[in-house]
Amino acid sequence: MKQLTKAEEEVMQILWQLELANVAAIIAEYQGNKPAYNTVSTIVRILEQKGFVSHTKKGKGYIYHPILTKEAYSNQRITKLLDGYFQGSFSSMVSFFMKKNDVNTAELEDILKEMDKEDE
Repeated sequence: MKQLTKAEEEVMQILWQLELANVAAIIAEYQGNKPAYNTVSTIVRILEQKGFVSHTKKGKGYIYHPILTKEAYSNQRITKLLDGYFQGSFSSMVSFFMKKNDVNTAELEDILKEMDKEDE
């Protein structure tokens, strides 16, 4: 799976949220400075070439939708992070983030409880 640039990931985050959108709807979701229409249109076409997005024709324009789920992309990115920086060791990654983010044992227990709820 190809990696997304920051700009491409921003567009994907919006498409995952909206599920279906034309370029104008994507731009409307940006906070602060809005990118130019042509910029977003170009990014969406690149995302199509990379296999992340597809479209259907509606009138004179296109409605875009994600092909890849946010969960599948997140899983791929986390796996790459895990393999690239922690030699595939999940416990090493958790330990690193606990130390760097000053997570205490009670917070870790809360996280584990939430994970157990999801497994039920």
